[in-house]
Amino acid sequence: MTDTKTRQRPAAVTLTPAAEARIAELMSKAPEDAIGVKLSTPRRGCSGLAYSVDYVSEEVGFDEKIETPGGTFYIDGASVLYLVGSVMDWQEDDFTAGFTFENPNAKGACGCGESFMV
Repeated sequence: MTDTKTRQRPAAVTLTPAAEARIAELMSKAPEDAIGVKLSTPRRGCSGLAYSVDYVSEEVGFDEKIETPGGTFYIDGASVLYLVGSVMDWQEDDFTAGFTFENPNAKGACGCGESFMV
């Protein structure tokens, strides 16, 4: 009998502690039916794809699932290829607040930072 060990593959997206804290905050005030927060890359903006983070109420088979201390974070299965190796952070200052992304797959972005292309 051979001893086979399965190696857990790394998550497609790395979450910073600030991003994990923001997910925990979102989940603390989530709608009752929310089971987590989901990142997707819908087609929009002047460069083609945008980052979208929304509550999710049901698990989808092809979505990637990342357990964080404050709640479950999902990555849309159709978006994973655009996001592999990315780092997601939460940044805020006196004037703005939002998730930011360092995405090695992005070949360019629009001037306002709302969308990207691969």
